[in-house]
Amino acid sequence: MPQSVIVLGGGIIGLSSAFEAARRGMRVTVIEPGVFGGQASGAAAGMLAPFSENTEQPDDFFQLCLRSLRSYPSWIAAVEELSGLQTEWIQSGSINVFMHEADVLPIHSRLHWQNEWGAEAQLIDAAQLRGLEPQLAASAVSGIFLPHESHVYAPKLVAALETACRRLGVVLLDHAGEIDDVVVHTGGGVTIRARSLESAIHADRLVVCAGAWAGAYERWFGLSIPIHPIRGQICSFEHHTNEINHMVFSSQAYWVGKKNNRLICGASEDVAGFETSVTERGIGRLIRSSNQLFPFLENKQTAHRWAGLRPATRDGQPLLGQLHSVPSVIIAAGHYRNGILLSPVTAAIVADLLEGKANDFNINAFSPSRFTL
Repeated sequence: MPQSVIVLGGGIIGLSSAFEAARRGMRVTVIEPGVFGGQASGAAAGMLAPFSENTEQPDDFFQLCLRSLRSYPSWIAAVEELSGLQTEWIQSGSINVFMHEADVLPIHSRLHWQNEWGAEAQLIDAAQLRGLEPQLAASAVSGIFLPHESHVYAPKLVAALETACRRLGVVLLDHAGEIDDVVVHTGGGVTIRARSLESAIHADRLVVCAGAWAGAYERWFGLSIPIHPIRGQICSFEHHTNEINHMVFSSQAYWVGKKNNRLICGASEDVAGFETSVTERGIGRLIRSSNQLFPFLENKQTAHRWAGLRPATRDGQPLLGQLHSVPSVIIAAGHYRNGILLSPVTAAIVADLLEGKANDFNINAFSPSRFTL
C-alpha cells in the first residue's frame, strides 16, 4: 500500500508539498485550520527574484533560491496542465534602481559573483534605465537589469495547486480549526485531531507546513520551532499594463505589475504578532516611495491595501528537513518572504525525504533542529 502522508498547513508550501507527494504516488491529506492560501501565500506579490533579494554572497540559501527559480518552468507547466488553470507566470525580468551615484560603487563585486551563477546582470545608465522603464523618475541615476527573474500571480497559483491536488486524489480538509492533538506513535505513524474534524486523521508520516503558526506545534516534538510572524503591508494602484514593464526594486520598496491592471507595491514590515490589519504609517511609507520613483502615481489613490504574515526564523532561512528525534515528522516552514519562490524546490526536497531518497542538494544548513540547544 502507498505511504500515507498528512500535510499540516494549506499555504503555498503545504499545497506544493502535497502536490509533489501525490505525483509520486503517495496518499496525501492536507489539514488547513483556515482557508487554503489564506495567509502569507495569498497575500504575496509572487516575485521570483533570487538575484534581487540576495545581494551579499552565493551562500546555501541563495543556491536554494536559484535552484527553485530554475525549477519553475517545468513545475508551473505541470501545475497548469493538471489543474487546467493559468497562474500568470510572467518572465518580465527585473530592474534594481539606484538614486545616488554612491549606491553604485559597491555593485561591481555583486555583478561579478551573480553573473558567475548565471544572472546575466547588466549595469545600465540613466538613459538605458528610462529606455526600459520610461515612467521612472528623472532622479534615478542607474540600475541593474536582471533578465531571468519573473513573477507569478499568487492567488491564481494557490487556486491552481488546490485544483491540481484534488485531481491527484489529495484529500483537502480546510476550516479544520485549532489542532487539538498531535500523537507520534512509537511504532510509527501519526494521528492528528482538530477541533472541527469529525474524527482523527492517521498517516504514516507528517509534514508540518504551518508557516507563521508552526511554532504552536513544537510541544509535540520536543524541540524549539522558533518561527514568528512578520507583518508585511502591501498596497496596489490601478495602472495600464504597459506602464510598468519589469519588476522594479529600490532600497525602499518593490513594484510588480499584474495582468488585472494592478501595480503592487510592497512591503512595509513590522512585528505585530498575528495582527493582519494595515496601518496608515505602513502604507504611507509605500505611497511616498511610489511617488518618488514613479511620478505618474502621485495623487493616485490606492486601489487596495492588505497585509500578510511572513513566517520568519532567527536567521531568515527556512526550517527544512526531517526531525532526528521524530523521524516520521518533516518540517518545511519559516520561508519568510520567499515562500512562492521556494515552493518547487521545497516540495521536491520534502518528497525525497518521504521516499528516503538522498537529495543532491545539501540541506543541513536548514536543519529544523539548528536552534535547539
